[in-house]
Amino acid sequence: MRRRRGSGNDEAEVDMTPMLDIVFIMLIFFIVTATFLDETGKDFRQPPPPPENQPENEPKPAIVVYVNGSNSCTVDGISTGCGEVPLQVESARAEKPGAAVILRMDERAKHRIMVAIKQDLDLTGTSSKIEIVPAT
Repeated sequence: MRRRRGSGNDEAEVDMTPMLDIVFIMLIFFIVTATFLDETGKDFRQPPPPPENQPENEPKPAIVVYVNGSNSCTVDGISTGCGEVPLQVESARAEKPGAAVILRMDERAKHRIMVAIKQDLDLTGTSSKIEIVPAT
């Protein structure tokens, strides 16, 4: 038996067509099954100006609780004990229905006093805003 010797010019070629078919099928699958979020944009248009003949709204009255640097409390300028502030605020709200409560505190005052007043007002269901006034 004779053996043939190859000339060494035989090159093996790989057919890429089936691989491309699989890639395109996978691409179509992922496009079809992908979920796109419906995101809404922000509206940055300015609101229309108010009509010229509209009367100006009067600001709501406010009840001001002030704790000064020597840890004394006042409610609308009336000196009171810091433990009695929630009662004074309730009586002031009877005179000024719908009034906002503003808690002002000197920065030198003890913060635990303001925290106690805020907690007492929160227990009564009174919402309030805290402001810290710089020492003068």
